[in-house]
Amino acid sequence: MRTRSILAVSVMVALAALSARAGFTMSGDKPPKSEAPASSSPSLPAGGQEQASGTRQDAERKYALAYDEIAKAKKDLDAGKARNAEKKFQRALERLRDAVTLDSTYHEAWNLVGYTSRKLGDYDRAFAAYEKCLSIKSDYAPAREYLGEARLEKNDPAGAHEQLAMLEKLNPGSDESKALRAALNAYEVAHGTAAADSAAH
Repeated sequence: MRTRSILAVSVMVALAALSARAGFTMSGDKPPKSEAPASSSPSLPAGGQEQASGTRQDAERKYALAYDEIAKAKKDLDAGKARNAEKKFQRALERLRDAVTLDSTYHEAWNLVGYTSRKLGDYDRAFAAYEKCLSIKSDYAPAREYLGEARLEKNDPAGAHEQLAMLEKLNPGSDESKALRAALNAYEVAHGTAAADSAAH
């Protein structure tokens, strides 16, 4: 019984931390703001009953732990501790793999598999995960934004423009489309292709 109480308190603390972070905007080296589990967060038991179980709830718990690990990794990166960040990204990826094994339709988790894989330099896995996410929910804007940024990181501005066009079609002026447009503009300035690409698109 004591173990259940400790577990319930731990989950409540983790969810409170996630809720506090859910409003912060991230871009570039950070996961999208909508990555924090919100409406689909695991619910706590009422009246001391045993916590609801099931594959989706288990997947959401893994996801929440991974999200927390990614936030810590970002802090390590900001502090110049790349090796520590890499370890945290790896732990997050392991939890996310568990989450999508438990629930293969969990599109937010697939998006974070893409993000963490990208941060670990595994672009093949990142692209596959983003595509899986979008095959489940084609209008999931964070995945389109980060797939576009991954394309830029692999010197594929045409692929990034394709994702930007999709974002602007889905939701013109969204935060995701603004962030991807800014990344494209920076890429084009850095590579001297802004004028040519602007004329083409």
